[in-house]
Order: sequence, then structure tokens, then C-alpha cells
Amino acid sequence: MSDKLKVGILGGTGMVGQRFISILENHPWFEVTTIAASPRSAGKRYEDAVGDRWKMTTPMPEAVKDIIVKNVNEVEEVASQVDFVFSAVDMTKDEIRKIEEEYAKTETPVVSNNSAHRWTPDVPMIIPEINADHAEVIEAQKKRLGTTRGFIAVKPNCSIQSYAPVLYAWREFEPYEVIASTYQAISGAGKTFKDWPEMEGNIIPYIGGEEEKSEQEPLRVFGKVENGEIVKAAEPKISCQCIRVPVLNGHTASVFVKFRKKPTKEQLIEAMTSFSGEPQKLELPMAPKQFIRYVEEENRPQVTLDVDYEGGMGITIGRLREDTIYDWKFVGLSHNTLRGAAGGAVLCAELLKAKGYISAK
Repeated sequence: MSDKLKVGILGGTGMVGQRFISILENHPWFEVTTIAASPRSAGKRYEDAVGDRWKMTTPMPEAVKDIIVKNVNEVEEVASQVDFVFSAVDMTKDEIRKIEEEYAKTETPVVSNNSAHRWTPDVPMIIPEINADHAEVIEAQKKRLGTTRGFIAVKPNCSIQSYAPVLYAWREFEPYEVIASTYQAISGAGKTFKDWPEMEGNIIPYIGGEEEKSEQEPLRVFGKVENGEIVKAAEPKISCQCIRVPVLNGHTASVFVKFRKKPTKEQLIEAMTSFSGEPQKLELPMAPKQFIRYVEEENRPQVTLDVDYEGGMGITIGRLREDTIYDWKFVGLSHNTLRGAAGGAVLCAELLKAKGYISAK
């Protein structure tokens, strides 16, 4: 019998659910034992439920092909089979909020890829290298939910990963005003070029809801836990534009920053390349050894060369240079479905296990 924690994937037939299943195939701590999806998939073998919609570049893991998909709405049944769940359900925000709380109330921790609970005051929204301490708000959440081990934790939007960690690494220089434009891959919409052929050779200068998330979510990640809830930081003020581009994986950001304290280029490079956090200290399985790297070449970072840095869990920065209006500008790149989505959630779960919040039932 495996001593790994038993994991359920809610929304396991969708693109993010598939990514969870791929990442967890040989995970040293976690094992996918239960997959839940919509009623139309329930009762089918996982391989049959997905059919020709497997979107990963690697084959479907053999271990999950014969798992019988459960109805995600049968909360008690699904929860009874697992130690915790990852949530990637495709529902309305109100429905997601409701069902994630229902799972938490069965004493099943929920680590969510969804945005529905990102602004629930006592739900931590974690980039593990930055705000691992926000996990302490879980105790207040448990009191509200009436649970002893059940809770919800979320990861932030994929679009902020290519610049928010850099701003945090530079906090000693007090960045206070930021302009960012993100150039976002189609997998962020759960699509491939096969699904979305009109994106080939095309750019769409609008992604619904993305700009507000890109401006506000870093401030919550940079915030503090006070009186059982997370209070967002006041700065830096961020203004963002989000553009969909014809790239499969990888969100690129063009960023301009003003600082109260005037750093040199050498200081900025040293601060970000030496930056690490709890995942590196704890040597968590998904943690990149070097979280942020700097590349000197003028034509980098590039998606084709750099998106898979540190298995897609690291961030690549380039073109750091002085600006004529702002102080400094740079280009960042992160893998939106690994660091930005499922991989970030798995790293969050590893952190929560290491800190004792997730354990065997």
C-alpha cells in the first residue's frame, strides 16, 4: 500500500485537470486516486471520458486510464476517498465558491486553481516563495467553516507570475509605480491551436477580467494577515494591459518600474537572482532550485528557449535597462500552465503538507 497522500482532481477532464494529472504521475508525495467531473463524464473510465480531448504533449498516464470518473457534485462520496483535492472545476464563480466550501466542510483540504475564492478574506492566495506565511490565516478560516482540517487555499492568476515575484525580490528598493503589459498564451484560455485556429497569426488585445486581476492580485500576495484576514498592500500601484498572442505556453510581460530608492542594475540583478523562499529552504519536490534567473542576451527571454526553465517552475528575466520616464524596465517570462496554474497549485500543496496543514485523513 502506498504511503503517498490520496489526491482527488475536481474537474479532472478539462485542460488544467489534465495538467494536474500529468504533473502528479510520478510525484513522490501525492497520488491521484480519484477523479471527479461533470455528471456527463461520471461513470466512465477516465480515458473514455476524455476521449480525443487529451491536450497534454505527454501521453495520458497509464495509472489513471481505468479510474472511473465520479460526479463532482457528489461531494461526500468523492471526499470520502481522498486526503485532499485539487480544484479545476469549470463552473460559475458562485458555483465554485459553494462547491469548494462544501468539500472543505467534509474536512477535505481544497487547493484551488480557480479564481472564485481569491478575494475571500480568510482564504490564502499563495505564491509559495513570497507569502508562505499567509497560510496562518487558515486557522481563522477553519473557525468560520467549523472544520478541524478542512480549508481552501488558492493560487493567484497566471498572468502575474512573470513580474510579481521580481517586484517582491526588489522590495528593499521600494517599487511604488508599475506599468505592465502581458502577452498571454492561448493555453491560458484552455485552448490549443487545434481548438482555436483563428489565433494563428493573430493578436487579441482583450482578455476578460485579466487586467483587474493583474493589477490587484499582486497586492494581495504582498499583503499582511491581520485579525484573521488578509489585508492587501497599498503599493506598488500597477497598471496593466493583457493581450492574447499566438503562443501555446508562456506568458511574457513588458514591465516599467519606479523606485523610491534608486538601485543600480547590478543591485537589481543580484536581488532577483539570489531571491529564494520557503520552497527552496524546504527542498519541496516541485520547487525550482533558482526561482528567478537573468539572461544577458538582448533577444531573450524567448518562449521557445526559456519557457521550460526549471521544469516550467522558474521565471526568466531579461532586457533590464534604464528608462527615460520610469527608472527601470525589463521583460519577464513564466510558464502559465506550470508555474502559473497546476504546477503552482501543486507547489502550494507541497508547502501546506510540509507545514502540517495537509495530512492523511
